[in-house]
Amino acid sequence: MTDPDTSRRDRLTGTRIRDRRMAAGIKQADLAARAGISASYLNLIEHNRRRIGGKLLIALARALDVEPSVLNDGADATLRAALNAAAGPSDPGAASAGPAPETDRVDELATRFPGWTALIAGQQARIEDLHADLEALRDRLSHDPKLADAMHEILSSAAAIRSTAEILAGEAELDPAWRTRFHRNLHEEAQRLSDRATGLVAQFETPLGSDSVIRPVDRVEAAFDAAGHHFPAIEAGGAAAVPQVLAALGPLDAAGADLAAIWLATYAKDAARLPLAELEARLGAAGGDPAALLAGDMPRAALILRRLACLPSRSDRAPFGLAIVDGAGGLVFRRRADGFTLPRLGARCPRWPVYRALTRPGQPEDAVVSVPGLGLFRTWSVAEPVAHLGFGLAPMAQATMLVRKLAEADAATGAGAIEVGPDCPVCRAAPGLP
Repeated sequence: MTDPDTSRRDRLTGTRIRDRRMAAGIKQADLAARAGISASYLNLIEHNRRRIGGKLLIALARALDVEPSVLNDGADATLRAALNAAAGPSDPGAASAGPAPETDRVDELATRFPGWTALIAGQQARIEDLHADLEALRDRLSHDPKLADAMHEILSSAAAIRSTAEILAGEAELDPAWRTRFHRNLHEEAQRLSDRATGLVAQFETPLGSDSVIRPVDRVEAAFDAAGHHFPAIEAGGAAAVPQVLAALGPLDAAGADLAAIWLATYAKDAARLPLAELEARLGAAGGDPAALLAGDMPRAALILRRLACLPSRSDRAPFGLAIVDGAGGLVFRRRADGFTLPRLGARCPRWPVYRALTRPGQPEDAVVSVPGLGLFRTWSVAEPVAHLGFGLAPMAQATMLVRKLAEADAATGAGAIEVGPDCPVCRAAPGLP
């Protein structure tokens, strides 16, 4: 079946030729002469009444001093993706304020107005960078232990100042020696409060993009999120395509580039072990249920969970989230699920099924969890050894958890759901837990 987008781009070849000719100030007859055809035939081509290719397309491209692909393909895939992303609202829940963008005319826009097209694509890239910064800062504000300690110290000093001030204001007959002591305490606590507040402000005055605020791992995660955690070039070309994909991720510092290369190499190994076509076919046969898919291939359970988190986006299925933790419980890799908090900084909920899976390597966990205020999620978890240290020594383990938000129609499956929370207020209140 012919791709409708490809057919439309082919039909616009003549329009691109006409726009390039007019931009270069070349008369139609002169361009026709250079290409060795009649002006009337070129007129038909420019009005998209004749399809061209081969030698004639090359001749016209040479006469216009452009690559043939510019005339034939129009906007490249990267530019087209940027324009389509710009066409969607930055907030998925926000309603459009005006007419919907004509996404089926992206190539026409790029051909007729290359300057405006480049500006829109550049602004979209900047918006995505700002969203990445915002997400990293939100994660840090919610879960950074240093910020939590600083806020605790500030609140403690404020409470001490208030208590001392209440004593001084309410005790008219206070002994002079005690009054002097309370004044001294008030001064010392005020000085501590000032120092702590100044230090806290200094942390937020660090320019965005520096490692102390936005770390390399945040940049890499944002780049993977922007790609939907799916890389067609690696699916088709394997490990040989990793350098190409790494370059396309955008500017990364040395640490970020090294981390991205490791993750992409793992992606390539997984794609080689379980090709996308096989995964899609098996998932379809399993009715879209990861549990049914895992039941037939338990030795590769962790691989299957990782691959499911890298499926290409489709309107008829919600994307999966993913969390991979090491034997100490540290978060190694994550793909955020809609509404399911996976904090990299600070405490993570010990009731996540992925931690239970760590205690039972090789035994899969299929559980429904409830996040207060955010709804129900189904999770699939399994732990496996990733390195053997020698005879008599326990292997290093790693656990993988796949996450998907349950639709309202599936709410009935929430009976007996495990209540979890990012900072575990639920866990502290649960019977048998500290």
